[in-house]
Amino acid sequence: MPETDFEEKMIKIRRTAKTYKGGRRFRFGALAVVGDRQGRVGVGLGKAKEVPLAVQKAQNIARRNLIEVPLENGTIPHEIEVVYETSRVILRPAAPGTGVIAGKVPRAILELAGVTDILTKVLGSRNEINVAYATIEALKQLQTWDQVKKMRKEEA
Repeated sequence: MPETDFEEKMIKIRRTAKTYKGGRRFRFGALAVVGDRQGRVGVGLGKAKEVPLAVQKAQNIARRNLIEVPLENGTIPHEIEVVYETSRVILRPAAPGTGVIAGKVPRAILELAGVTDILTKVLGSRNEINVAYATIEALKQLQTWDQVKKMRKEEA
């Protein structure tokens, strides 16, 4: 599996400070998305004392946490709603030509997953990290009709 076919996008870089006797010390957190636009996508949160290290860590973590997204004609197989912490993300399949109608975070993830037509809505907390994890969780829970049929046959 060559690593060059993956695209990377930075969603957020945040700075935190802790006050010590001699002054403040800063640390950085970076949220990155990695995907191949073919149905594989991952999200990673990296933290370090410097921005480039945090970004690199985030990308490595995202590569380690890749998931497969079932796509049907450039959209998702069915509607799904997921709650992560206090963020609620709704993903709905859309007709061809609709485009990716989404906020900043879901758009980055869905575009790198290879979705071309989808409707999304973020409710509750708009915290970018929670929204990213909620979107990934929603994509993990998607199933095609063939997968459901196979699972039902095994149960019977």
